Amino acid sequence: MSDDVVLAVDFGGTKVEAAWVDSSGQVFEAGRNRAPTGPDATSSELEESVVRVVDTALAQIPAGTQVVGVGIAAAGPVDEDNGTVSPINLPRWRRHPLRQLIGDRLPDPLRDIPVHLHRDGVAIVLAAQWLGNAIGARNLMGMVLSTGIGGGFIVDGRVLAGNSGHIGQIQVSGFTGEVSIGSRTTLESVASGPHAVAWARAQGWTGESGEDLAASYRDGDDIAYSAVLRVSEAVGQAICSAAALVELDTVAIGGGFSRVTPDLLPLIQSAVNRHPLQYISRVEILDAGLPDDAPLAGAAALVYRRDMVGLP
Repeated sequence: MSDDVVLAVDFGGTKVEAAWVDSSGQVFEAGRNRAPTGPDATSSELEESVVRVVDTALAQIPAGTQVVGVGIAAAGPVDEDNGTVSPINLPRWRRHPLRQLIGDRLPDPLRDIPVHLHRDGVAIVLAAQWLGNAIGARNLMGMVLSTGIGGGFIVDGRVLAGNSGHIGQIQVSGFTGEVSIGSRTTLESVASGPHAVAWARAQGWTGESGEDLAASYRDGDDIAYSAVLRVSEAVGQAICSAAALVELDTVAIGGGFSRVTPDLLPLIQSAVNRHPLQYISRVEILDAGLPDDAPLAGAAALVYRRDMVGLP
């Protein structure tokens, strides 16, 4: 382990987690902890959860290490200049000063360290390029397929910061899903885990979860196969749209629902390969190859890989 450590904070729609991460991307278990968030939480309850995980981590700074910064990955939208967040799925927080909230918890000896806040998609694409299967990629989109769908871009070796990369919120043609943030035609409304399960159930499938869908797919169930194929076509279409807007060589996909079957990524690759424009059809689809603690490593990368973010 390195002697330098970063306090990494991952703030999302269901939980907030904090941990110490060294410059090799290794997450320390000492001090690592989480607390709930959720759409029904009050503003005070959200603040209490953040304070609890940050204070717990600060009480267990790894011995013999030097704290070099704080990296905060937050559900967006975010305002990086002002350090505020307005998470789509947490309606009680609009332009909430998350960076200040966390910075104010730092003890006096740490008050001068940098505190960087960015959207979680920025953090996850940095993690994929730093520690995953897309190491060193210069034109990369990182995607997460899970309860929701998010992403981020690295173009010509630089992260597109701010709110660029909300791939789950782009419109997909020819698909209609459940309502997600007021729309039934976004990628997330069609291809996220819960929405894919809901579609399968509407076709007569009797399972209840992504795990059930995976088992049915393995057993050769026709509806489960159709559900996975539908997801792959929608995700492939979204990737093609993204590749038409920015230079992309590689898309690294992770998240729990991306593992519904080993066939999913090849099916997405096939959908992309069918695009009539060669500069789009050549885009390579990869498993992001990231561990479950990748969001924390990505938050730490906001400090360790600061040169790629292009902000002070």
